[in-house]
Amino acid sequence: MTRTFGLLREAKAEYARITNHRYEGTFVEPSTITVSEWLDRWLAGKAEDLEESTVYSYTMTLGRVRGKLGHIRLQELTEDHVEAWMRWALEEGRVRGGRTGEGLGATSVEMSLARLKEALNRAVARRLVAVNAAQGVTIPRKVRKAERRAKAVVQPWNVEEVHAFVRAVEGDRLYASFLLSLMGLRPGEICGMRWADVDLGRAVLAIANTRTLMGNKTVVEKDTKSLAAERQLPLPDLVREALTCLGAVQVAEKLAAGKRYEDSGYVLVDESGRPLNGRQLRERAYKVMDEHGLRRVRLYDARASCFTYLANNGVPDHLLARWAGHIDVRTTKRWYVKPDVEDLRSAADTWGGLASVSAPVPAENV
Repeated sequence: MTRTFGLLREAKAEYARITNHRYEGTFVEPSTITVSEWLDRWLAGKAEDLEESTVYSYTMTLGRVRGKLGHIRLQELTEDHVEAWMRWALEEGRVRGGRTGEGLGATSVEMSLARLKEALNRAVARRLVAVNAAQGVTIPRKVRKAERRAKAVVQPWNVEEVHAFVRAVEGDRLYASFLLSLMGLRPGEICGMRWADVDLGRAVLAIANTRTLMGNKTVVEKDTKSLAAERQLPLPDLVREALTCLGAVQVAEKLAAGKRYEDSGYVLVDESGRPLNGRQLRERAYKVMDEHGLRRVRLYDARASCFTYLANNGVPDHLLARWAGHIDVRTTKRWYVKPDVEDLRSAADTWGGLASVSAPVPAENV
């Protein structure tokens, strides 16, 4: 290392500092690598342990950071830089058509911060920087509370709304797939389901494959989200009958199409046998909701309708988690069991026994 100083004592002080850090094992050798260059290196290393869709998500999430911080030398990045980026992202970080406009949501900014902190932690471990400049940066509590107040929480369908949806899609070609959504299956699990996974004789469904959209364009086929998500579920009679009918329909469509039919082996396909993706399934569901005047909710929220109903009707926790494809039932209950006010009626009736005062005993009987 070659350094230049104006005074001998400054040079000696710097030499002593470097020597001390060398002995302590905390010495950081000067480097010109930028934040953006390090993020590229970090992502390349992470790609070996992550699925393609997750790498894409990380890339998009960190893309929000690069524009403001990417050009800064990694060793010159400070907490003030990260703090300033966070404020900017919350106020005007949403980019539309190449132009910034309104702020990003607190959750989106927090995701970017989390990935940046993870990348900088690795830089600290590699001794490229002495400290993680983003470690102490957090979304202000007031911002979180303001966003929660402003953001309308969409309650999943209750039992009556589920019944209305089932009646609306009863004659739809995708009827069986919609019922699978109401069974609590993830859209990716429905899109990746193959007829080889369905045993109509035993009324059992195996979930072992998924097809998801990456960037709303590219279809990624892979195994389940986790080991717990790879599971077998019994088929309710209604779903079994719907799948049986769908199989017969597809056989007729294959005969009609002849060589033009694409025998993909998937359950969710169009009339020519080509597999459908999650966006197509979602758009069809929204169309049915709009045509029948149903409250529009995400098709994914059918999981919440399913698990709320099962929990309310006494399904034990270990079975609830198994059905959902979770290792821990706390995950199921935290994110997918969402009782509404009517679900709480029984609790209100029970409470009545606490506050009800019996008629006073007549004085002559005391």
